[in-house]
Formats: sequence, C-alpha cells, structure tokens
Amino acid sequence: MNHLPIWTVLFPLVGGLLQLLARKGGLPWQRVLSLGLLSGLVVIALGVFIIASSGERYVYYLGNWPAPFGIVLVLDQFAALMVLLTAVLALIAMSYALVRDIDKQGLHFHVLFQIQLFGLNGAFLTGDVFNLFVFFEVLLLASYGLMLHGLGKERIQAGLHYVVINLVGSILFLFALGAIYGSLGTLNLADLALKIAQAPVERHGLIMTAGFALLVVFGLKAAMFPLYMWLPATYASTSAPVAALFAIMTKVGIYSIIRVHGTMFGSEANELAHFYQPWVLGAGLITLVLAALGVIAATHLRRQVAYVVLASVATLLIALGINTPHSLAALLFYLIHSTLLAAAFFLLADLIAIGRGSMGDRLENAPLMVGAKYLGIVYFALVVAMVGLPPLSGFLGKAMILKSALTHPWQGWILAVVLSAGLMMLVSMARAGTLLFYRLPAHDHRAEIPLQKTALLPIYALLLASPLLVLLAHPITEFMLQTAQQLLDIKAYIQAVLANPMQGVQ
Repeated sequence: MNHLPIWTVLFPLVGGLLQLLARKGGLPWQRVLSLGLLSGLVVIALGVFIIASSGERYVYYLGNWPAPFGIVLVLDQFAALMVLLTAVLALIAMSYALVRDIDKQGLHFHVLFQIQLFGLNGAFLTGDVFNLFVFFEVLLLASYGLMLHGLGKERIQAGLHYVVINLVGSILFLFALGAIYGSLGTLNLADLALKIAQAPVERHGLIMTAGFALLVVFGLKAAMFPLYMWLPATYASTSAPVAALFAIMTKVGIYSIIRVHGTMFGSEANELAHFYQPWVLGAGLITLVLAALGVIAATHLRRQVAYVVLASVATLLIALGINTPHSLAALLFYLIHSTLLAAAFFLLADLIAIGRGSMGDRLENAPLMVGAKYLGIVYFALVVAMVGLPPLSGFLGKAMILKSALTHPWQGWILAVVLSAGLMMLVSMARAGTLLFYRLPAHDHRAEIPLQKTALLPIYALLLASPLLVLLAHPITEFMLQTAQQLLDIKAYIQAVLANPMQGVQ
C-alpha cells in the first residue's frame, strides 16, 4: 500500500511540532526549517498528484479498519489537485513573509502555518463527514492565530468577527452531523451516498434539512450570500502572506460542497439528487453582484482585492450550480487561476501600501512611489487576469464557464450577471490604478521608502501561473474534464471506498 496520502496529512503536523522545538534555536532556525518543510510538502504533494493522475482512486484505511467503521482517506484527482495547489501557495506565501520579516511580528507564526496546512490537507483527503468537521476545526483554530498575527486594532476587530461567525458555523455543523447520523447511522461519505439512495421517502425531509444545514456551513466557509460579510474585513485586515494563504480557505468551502453534496446528493440519490444546485446557483449570482458593488465602493486597495476574491468565489459557485462535466472542468481551471492570482494581488497591495508611506492603501492621490513602474505593470497584469480579459487565464476560465451555461435554463441571468460584474470591476479597478499610479498631486516628490525588489519575486512566481495556464490550456482542460467526470462517477467512488481494504487500490 502506498503511504504517501497519509504523509500528506502528517508531514505538516510533524512540521508544526518540529517548529515548536526549533523555537529554542531562534528565528533563523525556524526559517530554514520552514522552507525545508514546505519544499518537502511540495514534493510529497507532487508525488500524490502523479499517483492520482492515473485516474484511479486510492483509498487509505487507517489502522486497516474497513469502511465505514474506520477512518479513510480518499485520494482522487480533485483531492490531489487541491493538495498540490495548497502546498505551492504556502511555499510562495511563506517566502514573501520571510523576505518582508513578517514572521517577526509575533510568536508561533511558523507553527500555526504548519498546523493550518495540516487542517487543509486533512479536509481535502478525508472520506467521512465527521473528520471533515475535525479538520475544519483544526484549520480554523490555526487561522484564528494567523489572522491576529502582528495584532492591531483593525485586525483584532475583524478577527473577533471571524471567530464568532465561524463558531456559529461549527455549532450548526455539529447539529447537521447529528441529524445525518440519527437518520442514516453513518458519516462515511460513500456509505451515506449508498444509504440515501435506499432511504424511505418519509426520511427525505430530515435528510434534506441536514443537507441544507451543511450547505449553509460550507456556504459560510466559502463566503456565499448572505454569509459573506466576514470575508472583506478579515482578508483586508490580516497580514499579506496570511491573506495570500487564505485565498485557498474559501476554496475549502467550495471543495466541501462539491465533495460532500456531490457525493451524498449526486445522481444516485433518486428524489434528493442535486436538490441543492438551484440554491448554489442563485446564491452565486447574488454574491457576484454584491461583490462587484463592493469592488466599486471600496476605499482601500486591500479591501478592493478582498471583494475581487469574493467575486471569484461567486463565479465558482455559478459554475458549480450549472453542474455539468464541462462546467465542473471550467470551475477547476478557474479555481487554480483565481487562487494564485488573488494571492499575488494581496502581496502586491502590501508593497503598494508600504511604498505610499502614510497614505497606505487608501485609494487617493499620493506622491509617486519608488519603483512605481514595476508595481504598475504587475497591477495592470493582475487586473487583466482577474476581471477576465484576454489574453490571460481569467478570460479562458470565464469563457469556459459561460460556454457551459449556454444550455442551462438560467443562461440569460448567468451571462448578464457574469459579464456585467466583470465590466463593473474593470472600470473600478482601472480607476483605482489611475489613482495609484497616474493622478499625482501638483507638488509631486518621490517618497523615501525604497522598493524591496526581492519581495516582488514571490508575486512574479504567482503571476507566472496565468500565462502558463493559457500556454498549457489544452492538456490542463483535458485533465480537468477527466477530473470532473471522475467526480460525477458516484458509483465508482462507493465501490472504491467500501471494497476490500486490504487491496488498497480500486
């Protein structure tokens, strides 16, 4: 049996413990260890990605206990893709934190970073809903600490809001799990899919209520309407590398809806099949409209970027609501693009705020920054990519989503909202760029704050993903379509998880 799936989860946990021990050696030791651990995690994630690319599902039975009685990890193409994306994003975000000395601003930064990755990887690989709850709590606990890293009044206020709303979500999650277990007697995803298909009609109401409660919980994590208000304040208030890492956090909510609802209420669920799709599509459309209005109304660059992240989440929800193999393939393509580019935008906003001195990231006239031409070029490229203009990857992703919507009954609403929101964001972000780089005060003088050019390297690395996604569009979209078809094959998922555990691979 291949043990790489369990190492994907355990490696950052062991890394967090090693970071605790390395504290005695001082920050230099922690930094070297952190880069080593994150590089190692990228190698492991690449290994599981190559394994999963074969198209088989690998089921890892902890303690060799058979499902649904024991804990299982399920490695498929979607889970492997998310693990690899998280590892790469974490390594680049940490590189920026080290270059800018952000890890010096508080204690336990490196420990919390590793624990956050432990929770994220566990959530992507777990094969049952209870352990999904456990890993959610682990990653949320670590994110509370990372969110408050460096402190500050604004950060603490946003952090308290973030903590309270997520605690409410955790309580609702527990109620939903209790209702599911009470009605079906299991929390293993494959077993749930099997038992929902066989459930008597009189239990459908309770099962649907529990499924709707889970949708609210995952919608809260994904910042779906009407539970999105926590995201702009939280992401705009925390430090840049943490905000960059948090770009994957909202995707955990999207992932959970696809994995949990797609499996439990997939094509095998008879009358309950896909009951959640219209809710997701409607909420996605409303979220996108509100996100575009937020981009227009934002008075600070970091808050504007946070609303752009919200818009990308809404676009993913729309693709999920369409629910065809091609819309899911488009979703996966857009998910990679939006995660990496949003992270780059948070890092760039941080450099711009530093360069403008006391003006910070306020969208007002200020003296020209040192290195404005470098920052301006990157800003322009990120705007083109994020609003979905050619030739960068945002255009391809949105075009694929819109193409998949052409046969959907809501095609008119989808086309109108996606295109209008993109236009509103383009106008607003062009105005913000003009304020930041062109419309200067009458008595212009250069600020004395030099540009830290090494801090641009992580941003370049993230931005490079956009042209690469375009250049490799054909093989990537083929892989995404294969992944989407694997996700929709619920029978094969059930057979793989509930088969003989000693065989390991099904």
